[in-house]
Amino acid sequence: VQLQASGGGLFQTGEALRLSCAASQDIADFYFMGWYRGPPGKQRELVARVIRGGRTLYSDSMQMKGRFTIIRDDAKNTLSLQIDGLTPGDTAVYYCNANPTGLGNGYWGQGTQVTVSS
Repeated sequence: VQLQASGGGLFQTGEALRLSCAASQDIADFYFMGWYRGPPGKQRELVARVIRGGRTLYSDSMQMKGRFTIIRDDAKNTLSLQIDGLTPGDTAVYYCNANPTGLGNGYWGQGTQVTVSS
């Protein structure tokens, strides 16, 4: 599976953005899809995950709480992440992840850089 993330760029504090991830194949049967973020080449932290059937899981981080919405569209083979009220703390590379079985690491996209200036 190839995952193409887009929507990153340079933003101002308080703005909103939507990241998109397009999968190269049907994702309807994938156990979960998710967004992670982190510095390039370093450990990534979970932002949000959506499980087959629609159940969502969001990071417990207070810094992120309530500002993120993950949207999975199996008909279009896409995964989106809406981020409201951007802060400089949201600056990171955002990675799309697709896991067909729920085991192992699944597949990763190349990431899209989000930079938020104060």
